[in-house]
This record gives sequence, C-alpha cells and structure tokens, in this order.
Amino acid sequence: MFWYSPEDLTALLLSLRLASLTSVILLVLATPLAYWLARTRSRVGPVVEAIVAMPLVLPPSVLGFYMLCLLSPDGPVGRFAGGLSFSFAGILLGSIVYSLPFVVQALQNAFMSTSTLLLEAAATLRATPLSTFFSVVVPLSARGFLSGALLAFAHTLGEFGVVLMIGGSIPGRTQTASIAIFSHVETLDYRSAHVLSATLVVFSFGLLAPIYLINRRARVESER
Repeated sequence: MFWYSPEDLTALLLSLRLASLTSVILLVLATPLAYWLARTRSRVGPVVEAIVAMPLVLPPSVLGFYMLCLLSPDGPVGRFAGGLSFSFAGILLGSIVYSLPFVVQALQNAFMSTSTLLLEAAATLRATPLSTFFSVVVPLSARGFLSGALLAFAHTLGEFGVVLMIGGSIPGRTQTASIAIFSHVETLDYRSAHVLSATLVVFSFGLLAPIYLINRRARVESER
C-alpha cells in the first residue's frame, strides 16, 4: 500500500489488532456482568452500573492516569505482573476498561428485552439456567452481541487519550493510528495525517452503519 509509510501501516495494523482483541475479550467478560445487571434486583446493581459507566464521562486523561498508576512497576497491578505500562498488554487492559460500558450496555439492553415468559417456559421444561441462557437468551440477543462487538471495535480503533497515557508512543509497540496522526500533525506532515484520518473515518462509518441498520430493522419488525 504505497500511500502508507511502513510506520503508518504498522500503527494501523496495531490498532486493528488492539481493537480485535479488546472486542473479543469484552464479549467474554461483559456477558455475565450484563446478564446479572439485567436480572438482578439487588441494591448494589445501580452502584455497579454507575461504576461500569464511569469511562463514558471521565476524561480519558484521568482514566489513563489512574490506569498508568496501577500498571506501572510500582503500582499494585504492575508490581505483580512485572510492569505493564508502555507495553501492548498495558494499552490492551486500558482499552478493555475504557470500552467496557459500550459492550455492557448493549448486552444489558438486549437481555432486558428477552421475555421472561420464555425463561419461565424453559424452566418448566427443567432446563438449567446455563442451558436456558445459551439456548434461549443468547440467540434472542444476537443483535446485542453484534452491536456491542462493533461498538467496542470502533471505540478502541479511535481511542487516543487512554492509550497515550498508558503506552506512550512507541512505534511498533504502543503507537496506534490515532497517536500516529497526532505525531504527524505535530511535525506538520498533514499528508500522512490525512491518509490515516481518512482510513479511520472509513473504518468507523463501515462499523457504525451496520449497527443502525440492524436497529432500524429491529424497530420495523417490532412495529409489525
């Protein structure tokens, strides 16, 4: 791809890798949490929801700063793991925390829309809660899983503040496409910044358009 420099191509591929891993890991981690939030009547539920949603309102620099403190060699997590700051593993953990609410909320809404009558019917057939979840809830919540995965991917792909605070800008290691764009602007290399920016615009539109198409079709089906 002659319009990308080798460094920019590396940054773009790193962003795609980071977004892919973040989406997959979040689907695994967020599913039980979202299901519990959708079904629980505990007074702790709203507190957990508020904690999960905090990355939506916190400045990325604040979240990134505290993640850096946790993952640095002197931090509680970094000391145990040998220091994760300024590494791919570190920005992966930061991306997981930052994109968590997008997946949890998408899945929680999908789980809450599942009819309790279907769950009760499965229980009368002596289906276990785990069997009911995978045979009834998951198929009916397919749109939520898809929306959550796409939102996490798109959000991680364009993330800047948290990744920069945790990982810095190490080419081939922590320099993602958004950080490379910032570096190009700093050096007045607008051509390279335009190329990467346009790539992220196309990627973002290609990821968001299916989500709105799916939601529109769902509304049409529910109105019939």
